Amino acid sequence: MAKNLIGATWCDAKDGNVIKILNPATNELIDTVPVSTEEDCNNAVSEAKKYQKEWAKKPLHERAAILMKFVSIIESHKEELAKLLSDETGKPITEAIGEIENVSIGIPAFCEMAKHEYGKVVPYGQEKGNEHTLQYTVQCPLGVVVAVIPFNFPSDLFCQKVPPALLMGNSVILKPSAHNPLTLTKYVEYLIEAGVPAGVINLINGAGGDAVHMLASNPDVALVSLTGSTIAGMQTMEKCAKNVTHIMLELGGNDAFILHKDGDIDLAVKETIWGRLYNTGQVCCASKRFLIHKDVKDAFVNKMIEVLKETPVMMPSNPQAKIGCLISEDAAKKVETQVNETVNMGAKIVFGGRRKGAFYEPTILVDVTKDMPVAKDEEIFGPVISIIEYTDIDEAIEIANQSTYGLCGCIISKDQKLCQYVADRLECGGVIINGASFFRSFEMPFGGWKHSGIGNEGVMSTLHEMSRTKTIILKNIGE
Repeated sequence: MAKNLIGATWCDAKDGNVIKILNPATNELIDTVPVSTEEDCNNAVSEAKKYQKEWAKKPLHERAAILMKFVSIIESHKEELAKLLSDETGKPITEAIGEIENVSIGIPAFCEMAKHEYGKVVPYGQEKGNEHTLQYTVQCPLGVVVAVIPFNFPSDLFCQKVPPALLMGNSVILKPSAHNPLTLTKYVEYLIEAGVPAGVINLINGAGGDAVHMLASNPDVALVSLTGSTIAGMQTMEKCAKNVTHIMLELGGNDAFILHKDGDIDLAVKETIWGRLYNTGQVCCASKRFLIHKDVKDAFVNKMIEVLKETPVMMPSNPQAKIGCLISEDAAKKVETQVNETVNMGAKIVFGGRRKGAFYEPTILVDVTKDMPVAKDEEIFGPVISIIEYTDIDEAIEIANQSTYGLCGCIISKDQKLCQYVADRLECGGVIINGASFFRSFEMPFGGWKHSGIGNEGVMSTLHEMSRTKTIILKNIGE
């Protein structure tokens, strides 16, 4: 039975309650984890606060060396970790392997960037009265950072949150998803093996948002970094506001995929397979609303159907699997309900539309109109391609921007000037030209506009988000 890590102690919840972790593809029990109580959460914050100051005294190069050792440990265990990730998540084993391998990309990048965070200097005399005064900045730790990880990319999001927090001298309380916390439990064990002291890294489990809310309400928490649904983000933000706790939010999305009449249809189909069906459609920045010009809609749909016929749903453990199952049967049922409701409004299923347990077939919906919920703010977190026809590029931009979400978007066209026109006008945090909206490198600042989030994650931005700036003024030091 997996446990919490509070300070230096691996322990059960105070009341002994547990969550069952099931393989969503087979419904088999893998393990259990604690359901943390308020006392557990408060104890974790107290321990993290106690251990943080000593960790912050450790030179940056030593913290970076420890994290690089962690990378090596992960690399030596990547096959077993990938199997565990696939089993508890339901993602195809090839995707699980790729996600584990990303540890060797993301963490070294953060380590190198941290070593080159030199601060800024305001020289003598930049403004009247400061002719003899020198000013410079340094980045200081925030303190206790709570890292809330979603189910869809636990390893990738761990790398975006935990290493940069540790590099900047913070202690961390890791809160994984209740659906699939086991891979990240192993990560915590390997961090300790690499040299991160227990207490500097802590692990709290829990179902729903209860544990997150209890942690976010604690006045000794300095930052909550959460990736999850917009509702979860709003609720957490409310808890943080009471103590003016820093917050980073990467939330939901309903990204628009625009295929113009001169776009490469074969490219659009290829990018749709990648950008909508990866992780069985459970991606925040997946393309979800497909705005297709009327002149190429039929050709696009017909080619998509032909490709999907050759892309069967398989057991995630099958090395040939391109599409696995959703995180749970409840998640698949929700997708099924959303599709059926959209059909009742007038849309038509031309491919797929069937569910079996946690598996849901790739599905194409046509005759979706711009006034339907899926064309606005209803995010379908599954392998559903909703086709919305348009006639004019400004109409497509208007439909794209009518959503309260603003994570990413994309445009496929051979006219680069038109692509730039669209990119300039889409109201979202990232725009991909001639590719699906599903794009996130470790280097780029990634974050959403509107209800899709606050702040940016990535090598270019996270280190500053997870630290605070101090300006030191040397008054009248100059001649």
